[in-house]
Amino acid sequence: MAITGVLRPGHTQLRVLDLEASVKFYTDIMGLEETGRDSSGRVYFKCLDEVDHHSLIIRQSEKTGMDFYGFRVLDRQTLEKLDSDLRAFGIPTTHIPAGDLLETGERIRFTVPSGHVIELYAEKTNIGNSRGYLNPEVVIEGRRGISPVRLDHWQVHGGDIDGSVKVFTKILGFSVTEQILLGDGTAAAVWLSCSNKAHDIAFVRDERDNTLHHTAFYLDSWHDVLNAADIMGKYRVKVDIGPTRHGITRGATIYAFDPSGNRFETFAGGYTFYPDIPPITWTEDEMGAAIFYHDRKLNEAFLTVVT
Repeated sequence: MAITGVLRPGHTQLRVLDLEASVKFYTDIMGLEETGRDSSGRVYFKCLDEVDHHSLIIRQSEKTGMDFYGFRVLDRQTLEKLDSDLRAFGIPTTHIPAGDLLETGERIRFTVPSGHVIELYAEKTNIGNSRGYLNPEVVIEGRRGISPVRLDHWQVHGGDIDGSVKVFTKILGFSVTEQILLGDGTAAAVWLSCSNKAHDIAFVRDERDNTLHHTAFYLDSWHDVLNAADIMGKYRVKVDIGPTRHGITRGATIYAFDPSGNRFETFAGGYTFYPDIPPITWTEDEMGAAIFYHDRKLNEAFLTVVT
């Protein structure tokens, strides 16, 4: 599959209640690398296997949640075309100048019908990783804590997910990989991919617009998910559910909360997706198995807690 438009989730900006406590959590427990701080007080991180300058940004706030969700596109020409296509579709866009985020080029920002602020960008400084590009070793140096491989996906909640899915499929080129349909045929949730992954973003129907359910970080294997569980236990991280497996995406998972109460996921596995594969549909009566395949039931916190 040639990826020629939107490439992948690239970065996200998270609001935290205690900046330095959050820095300690994301470096010592999550095992991310701090890559910079800017004049507004924001702190930047990347996973150790990522090569771009950052994938997670945190800022001090009195309210938790996510400010925006950034996707990297192929090149400047692609960015300009998607900007034009969005405006032609009736979605206003704002141009954020290069340098507003550290080591990041111009961003195109817009709001989808579910209230979420989405960004597209084509340029970010490649600072590399410990393995390099010439005859690299397989070992990632400097690992500590959970040490995920990459920022993987988001699950977000809002009212008009049908409108948001339309923007992502009709304009941004995403494919629907899976969905949960209620008895009347209404989509309760939709999973979408811009790549060969089982999903890059998921939208869940919820009266609370512009809310975040979780940010997901990818691990290499089920063994790494179990190791993450051990680390969470050692450091008394508040766990929502897991380790377990999803029916949707077939991924292995743990859901937990950072010190501010923002939910994150450590995720491994999932299948390879191609655009000619029809969407997988789950019915309302099998929603428990769709989300948590082993015990086939949902918990209250998972259904109700968003930031």
